[in-house]
Amino acid sequence: MQKLLLLHGAIGSSKQFDALVPLLQNQFEVYILDFSGHGGKPIPDKPFSIELFAKDVLNWLEEKKIETINIFGYSMGGYVTLYLAKHQAEKVGKVFTLATKFNWNAEGAAKEAAMLNPEKIAAKVPAFANALEQKHGENWKTVLIKTADMMINLGKSPALSMTDLAAVQQPVQISVGDKDNMVTLEETIAAYRQLKNAQLLVLPQTQHPFEKVNTPRIAAEIVQYFG
Repeated sequence: MQKLLLLHGAIGSSKQFDALVPLLQNQFEVYILDFSGHGGKPIPDKPFSIELFAKDVLNWLEEKKIETINIFGYSMGGYVTLYLAKHQAEKVGKVFTLATKFNWNAEGAAKEAAMLNPEKIAAKVPAFANALEQKHGENWKTVLIKTADMMINLGKSPALSMTDLAAVQQPVQISVGDKDNMVTLEETIAAYRQLKNAQLLVLPQTQHPFEKVNTPRIAAEIVQYFG
């Protein structure tokens, strides 16, 4: 049975996949993990970064004694996956990304980071604040602050360039929802065109938050692609 690792998005956790995992377990040996500082893990004393989260995956693979694994990465999880595919190619098999942002620039990053103000969220969207606290524990505000800083840094210096994507040799399926308000179809297509061995999937009536993705549909796509 093939091994499959699911990687969550920014300010998310492995709990994002609670409904997805049962739909995949008959087909794959499914694994999940939480990036540093997420899902109640201790907050690292270093900044959040794609490099840090990629190291989390490498450490996890070493701990599990897994040489190579197929990966489904949602949003930031997809970005981390492609970073690994470029820099640690021997560790990554086939790749499936969903709703991954590729076009990082200063203006866009500042806009996204501004939406992660924990005090404003606590005051104006208490239900979301409660959900974040349930996901990350008492450190949820720190998770948001460090994620916002990471986004600003990505805007200044993206961890993946188009040249990096062109160097990825693994089979990759790039997917995006047609109603995604964070990731554009244009940037997704641009990334797809850079990848040497890629295919493109556009999911109809699909927004960015994973909680709004049609879980049976994405499970079927994962099974078809990796199966």
